[in-house]
Amino acid sequence: MSDVSSKARWVDACGVDDIPFRGSRRIVEGDLTIGLFKTMDGNIYAIDNKCPHKNGPLSEGIVHDTSVTCPLHSWVFDLKTGQARGADDGCVKTFEVDRRDGRVWVKVAG
Repeated sequence: MSDVSSKARWVDACGVDDIPFRGSRRIVEGDLTIGLFKTMDGNIYAIDNKCPHKNGPLSEGIVHDTSVTCPLHSWVFDLKTGQARGADDGCVKTFEVDRRDGRVWVKVAG
């Protein structure tokens, strides 16, 4: 669930190749820390880097299919929607991603 105001802007986050397949990176933009994730099929997703359970750093979690597992307590989040999967209850903010000229751009509130 994307939550970006009408004053949103695009941020040049990193190169597409800077994110390994089934891996992640994190960027800090103002007071936001955003996790960038690349799935095995090459899709890139951006979500808030904090697990709502105990603020675990999701970018240090395990990427599988279109999900990431929090490294602290194994909560699983859908990278497309930000929703927790399975018996876990919660959600993280998602951010729109675009690829331009080999770079990853993320849309953040302005």
